[in-house]
Amino acid sequence: MVLDAIARGIKKIDSISKVTKLSKDEVELIVNDLLAQKILIKNEKKGFFGNKKIELDIADIGVKILNTKKQELSEKSDRLQQLYETGDKSQVQGFMDSNRMWIPMMLFSGIMNMVFFASMMSFMGMAMNPAESAVTEGQVDQTTAGAEDSGGATDNSDIGTGEMDTTSGGDAGFEGFDGGGFGDF
Repeated sequence: MVLDAIARGIKKIDSISKVTKLSKDEVELIVNDLLAQKILIKNEKKGFFGNKKIELDIADIGVKILNTKKQELSEKSDRLQQLYETGDKSQVQGFMDSNRMWIPMMLFSGIMNMVFFASMMSFMGMAMNPAESAVTEGQVDQTTAGAEDSGGATDNSDIGTGEMDTTSGGDAGFEGFDGGGFGDF
């Protein structure tokens, strides 16, 4: 995920940490490993007040590795979707057990759809691990994943104008409420 973030143009460790939802220490360890393997290039620039700014770029070998891994994960995601569509929980469970560590990368890279993932997890009755939950945060409501929308199915037959309280003069319960319009000052 760190390599993918750098490939997308995120060049600073703090920014990478925010985007990947990994701790700054974890990102620094990963970056140091990638630098040692010559997958990343470290550029030191002088800031406006003489401060050193460190920016990271991905090396050519890093681009090749990332693209190869993304292709492999795309094929795995397609296979998982096929297994899910057959409805065979045991095959989906076996696939998830053997490939669970790559799910956050699939979600972060957009290889796997987050709604599909949440739906599949609900189908399997499985809980998301912290890394998966962090990547899907704000994208999927885990409490209703896989639930059907029943918004139009409510019974409104008991609502009528004859039962409405019209004694408040149209304020609908907002007596004394000042909306703060422009004519108030």
